[in-house]
Amino acid sequence: MGEQRKYRWVPAAAAAVLAVWLMARGGHPGGRPSPDSSSPQPTAAPASSPASTASPAPAASPSAPAQAAAYDPARFAGPVRTYAGRARVDPQLLMAILYNESYKPHDPALERAWQRLKPDSAFGIANMHRAAFEETRQGRDFAGRAWEELPDDPGLAIEAAAWYLHDLAAQLPAHPSAPFTENELLALGYNTGAGNMLLFARGTSPGPAARSYLDRLHDNLPKARAALGQPD
Repeated sequence: MGEQRKYRWVPAAAAAVLAVWLMARGGHPGGRPSPDSSSPQPTAAPASSPASTASPAPAASPSAPAQAAAYDPARFAGPVRTYAGRARVDPQLLMAILYNESYKPHDPALERAWQRLKPDSAFGIANMHRAAFEETRQGRDFAGRAWEELPDDPGLAIEAAAWYLHDLAAQLPAHPSAPFTENELLALGYNTGAGNMLLFARGTSPGPAARSYLDRLHDNLPKARAALGQPD
């Protein structure tokens, strides 16, 4: 089926709602923001990712607000544990980031329709930009996978996010001078990119958007812990 016919079903109203949400809620991995920005940088995805725990939404998917209300990253607790373990990152941090990125309707067809209007938009449940994915997949098991697959494969999106966090951690200085924990710096790096993360690690204060992302992370950590079945 041609592109034009495939996405003819997407309501203009849903696209408008999504546009407002994206502009209001900030960035995701793959952007090139300044320290005051909350647009994130690269994240990655796998070729050997396990079967997704959720099947792609059908063409006649619900409206953007309805789907956003129904989406809960807790359903991906298994892949989060698996990929966080392989990438040697904190599964609670990875799950909390998925909650941070859950503001957007993660319907494959809607994501692709939006990408037609905004080519630099992010894909998948971890909201990864193309540049981030391309950078993270190099030399990994999922090197043969494509960024365009992220909307349909939550497992790939989670694996990519886990390895992106791994790569960010490898760039942190041994003794950061900023009053942030390693996980806080990694979350800021996921949201604003490695360059900004290093600035924050050296004492630069995050701007309002990046600070808001960090505040949401703190709010989502208890939910992430519960989703993973971790003790308080």
